[in-house]
Amino acid sequence: MREDATITESVLEALSRASTDGPSESYSLGASDATDQRERELDELLSQVDGALPTDELQFDEAIVKENVDEILLMLIALREGAHGEQLISDVARFFGTELSPGTIYPSLHDLEEEDVLSMHAKVRTKEYSVADEEFVRSSLERSMIQHLAFGLLMYAYLSRY
Repeated sequence: MREDATITESVLEALSRASTDGPSESYSLGASDATDQRERELDELLSQVDGALPTDELQFDEAIVKENVDEILLMLIALREGAHGEQLISDVARFFGTELSPGTIYPSLHDLEEEDVLSMHAKVRTKEYSVADEEFVRSSLERSMIQHLAFGLLMYAYLSRY
């Protein structure tokens, strides 16, 4: 049992490093270099998380992605420093391996905008969303992270006894 605790600690430490490591530069919206850098940063974050877990390959079930769509959208919008719906649909498919329909993404964006968490900026042919309430985003993501970690640790503890 003590050996399992060590493994859990190392996984949690690695996840913590994955969430705090990486560039903290600010990027200007619209520049392709900045977009490429943000995409590399997202790839790097997922790679760090994948490397921290005791599994061969990190895969997200569609149900988990759908259940956490608000948190995923908030994270992607914050990392991109703004994004439009089509870009978010593409990001979810690329980074989470799940094809979510516009009928799933846009209602969530609209709800988050109505709750004043996001602000919407109408562009010529799209609507771009940005974070309006950074404190809410941080606390929401933290609350979700803690719940998922606690649930995962509970399952891990059960499996070590099974």
